[in-house]
Amino acid sequence: MIESKTLTQFIIEEQRKISGATGEFTLLINDIATSCKAISDGVNHGALADVLGSAGSENVQGETQKKMDVLSNDIMLHVNGRNGHVAAMASEEMDEIAQIPDGVEYGKYLLVFDPLDGSSNMDVNVSVGTIFSVLRAPESMSSPTAEDFLQPGTEQVCAGYALYGPSTMMVLTTGNGVNGFTLDQDIGEFILTHPNMQIPEDTQEFAINMSNQRFWEPPVKRYIDECVQGVEGPRGKDFNMRWVASMVAEVHRILTRGGIFMYPIDEKLKSKGQGGKLRLMYEANPMSMIVEQAGGASTTGRERILDLKPEDIHQRVPVVLGSKNEVERVTRYHQE
Repeated sequence: MIESKTLTQFIIEEQRKISGATGEFTLLINDIATSCKAISDGVNHGALADVLGSAGSENVQGETQKKMDVLSNDIMLHVNGRNGHVAAMASEEMDEIAQIPDGVEYGKYLLVFDPLDGSSNMDVNVSVGTIFSVLRAPESMSSPTAEDFLQPGTEQVCAGYALYGPSTMMVLTTGNGVNGFTLDQDIGEFILTHPNMQIPEDTQEFAINMSNQRFWEPPVKRYIDECVQGVEGPRGKDFNMRWVASMVAEVHRILTRGGIFMYPIDEKLKSKGQGGKLRLMYEANPMSMIVEQAGGASTTGRERILDLKPEDIHQRVPVVLGSKNEVERVTRYHQE
């Protein structure tokens, strides 16, 4: 029998390498994993559990919420807010930060999450996921505020996502590489199956929403035009295009076999007064940490995402991430 290592065992081993570690972080990761197992169960049951379709409400972003958006958010808040490991939480689905219940002690960490990324895919049975980020809470915290969350991505203690696809996976980094764990449904444990995930520096695959092509800035048009010209063009090789409309699925594919994912700023977004499509705190920062830890790169097209100082917990930014050489090429086109 092949020896298997659970997520809990893996985190404990990592904890032993840190002098003075108390185990609180390990318990927080266990809570997050428990949340993702519960969300996975709801996603897997779909119509059987009556969780498909609209919830009849909008989130703070003005987007129509799916039933599973609301359920996933409730699960994350309930499981992670009651064990004393976090001081407060922030969710893409909520206008204000979530305070922990009365009577629960403040923990050392702040938890940020997108409870169900790509939820529009639920109704057509395509992969969705949960994205999360862990930050340190200020010491001697008595009343957490949104400003406490406004830390650059370089300050993240941990970033990860759960992917609810043909199998449920959790991909995690604590700043020491990226590792993937697959949920064994028989025993209810995440098992290490993808150690030390690495993104190839070169790729022949790009992911972008081509329907926005007429709104793109010249550097993005230039890059994509060169890709689609294939072997006859300046790149001298053929490219494939992918687009799942679920950032978790896009990033997981890149982690597995390379690629570049782009949701750039464009004239349509500018006309709406938006600095981008994706959220810095809930999507761009955690995914950028994961991608960089796996040897890739992540920028807005102009600057490194992890260096940005957030101005608002719901701030949006352009995102270009994936195989290092391709991301650097797109960034260079913007600089030129």
